[in-house]
Amino acid sequence: MSNSPGPIAANDKPRSPPTAKTAERDAEDPPQTATTVTSIVRRWEREDLLEKARLALRAAACALSLLAFVIMASNRHGSGKDFKEYEEYKYLVAIAVLSFLYAVAQLLLQTHRVSTGRELMSRLTSARLDFGGDQIMAYLLMSALSAAIPMTNRIREGADNIFTDSSAASISMAFLTFLALALSAMISGFKLSNQTYV
Repeated sequence: MSNSPGPIAANDKPRSPPTAKTAERDAEDPPQTATTVTSIVRRWEREDLLEKARLALRAAACALSLLAFVIMASNRHGSGKDFKEYEEYKYLVAIAVLSFLYAVAQLLLQTHRVSTGRELMSRLTSARLDFGGDQIMAYLLMSALSAAIPMTNRIREGADNIFTDSSAASISMAFLTFLALALSAMISGFKLSNQTYV
């Protein structure tokens, strides 16, 4: 028996000891798997942050649209000071209720998605529904606002009272609801554009 090592295989090349130059090159170009894992983790963190932001925006839209509805629906102060006498205010109430129901439905879907980790529909369908629904509701709110604001200004020219103040408060809440849904639509659009179709 000899203590000499066996024959060296053709693909077993002897390695040279690391030098300062190879250590410097490795520091500049980290191994491919490390950068891949890092980019995947960053993407997961970004998606988690976007999901939380969208959940917060939907909760805000839900609360603000409920406030817009309640403030306007309780805006009844006698003859000429009742929201039911103005088509613009009735339209704002209807859209506020619609946006509240939409926000509640989206909150329930998103809460289910976050808590169980399962989708009720495909990711692509869900992304399209989120993006389209957010945009439609935002446009409807803007339409209701553009109808109600001139009416409030016209009434304020004659008298500035609790009726016009309540109307302005409701309009403000509806505008904040619009902003929340518009930002949610931007996030939904970003998520839709980053969907993988495979």
